[in-house]
Amino acid sequence: MKIHHAFSLFIIFFSCSEKQDKILPVERSITESVYSSATVQPDSLYQAYASVAGLIDKILVDEGLLVTDGQPLIQIINNTPQLNSQNAKFALNLARENYNGSATILESIVNEIASAKLKFKNDSINFFRQQNLWKQNIGSRAEYDVKKMNYELSQNNLKLLESKYNRTKNELLTAVKQAQNNYKSSLIATKDFTVKSKIDGKIYAIYKEPGEIVNSMEPLASIGSRTNFIVELLVDEVDIVKINKKQAVLITLEAYTGEVFKGKITKIYPKKDERNQTFLVEAVFKNPPEVLYPGLSGEANIVIAKKENSLTIPKSYLIDKNRVKTKDGIVTVTTGLQNMEYVEILSGIDKNTHIYPPE
Repeated sequence: MKIHHAFSLFIIFFSCSEKQDKILPVERSITESVYSSATVQPDSLYQAYASVAGLIDKILVDEGLLVTDGQPLIQIINNTPQLNSQNAKFALNLARENYNGSATILESIVNEIASAKLKFKNDSINFFRQQNLWKQNIGSRAEYDVKKMNYELSQNNLKLLESKYNRTKNELLTAVKQAQNNYKSSLIATKDFTVKSKIDGKIYAIYKEPGEIVNSMEPLASIGSRTNFIVELLVDEVDIVKINKKQAVLITLEAYTGEVFKGKITKIYPKKDERNQTFLVEAVFKNPPEVLYPGLSGEANIVIAKKENSLTIPKSYLIDKNRVKTKDGIVTVTTGLQNMEYVEILSGIDKNTHIYPPE
């Protein structure tokens, strides 16, 4: 009696255990997604650098201030460019005076040319008059030769002065243009000592204080969009091939516990970060939270596929990724979509096949 009673209890226990453990596949909607970390950043975020070295004189903005494109942010002191600019302006004024002024080099050459023309005209008249007399055998050969030589010398001198005028004019004009270029360059160098905003945006950080020495290698401020934010996602290299633009993203943030925000993929950076073996992907909110700050962190699930009425089983019932336990033994199945809880079964079993958890 005792043996029979014990056997009956075993049968009852086994039957109850089997009844509780075995399940049937269920048709349901299944969504497959890729997990990633998420960090909120302003759109068009960039760091402002000085293009020259010097000492910070004034910081013209505060963190959190809205700025416009071209607005001065930081003023740097360095007297050398200002002195160079003044010297360049003096040189430009001198070059213009030499070229345009009343007491210029050109003016003196013009006066020389006027005198040379008068002398050439006079020597020309005397020579041709003497030449006509000589043809009539009037006058001496020596007198003819002197008049001819004076005529030729006057002619050559006039040509030389005219050539000198043209050459000097070109040289002075070139000097003016060079002085103008030098002055413009000096003004650009002077402007480099004012760091300006490149966008209409917001000051998110200022890294320096007045009186600090700066160079072109250190950022001075961080500036980004005042209203538009992006979500930076770090996707593992094994999942990046599944990602494409316009895929939906479900985002949760530490600052908004219990809320899920919808977004979409907008950009995929093709270079892998060798340090953490991830790819950077950007997404934007469809309906962003009212208040956002740079650096807010959270998690995201990128939806890569979704199916309705799929035959699914709990993921915990899957053996070695493609097999399940049935009353007839281990059966190989073909899987489809899967998430953290369920996996889609494409073939191998149907909705009437009982399956058991792995031992």
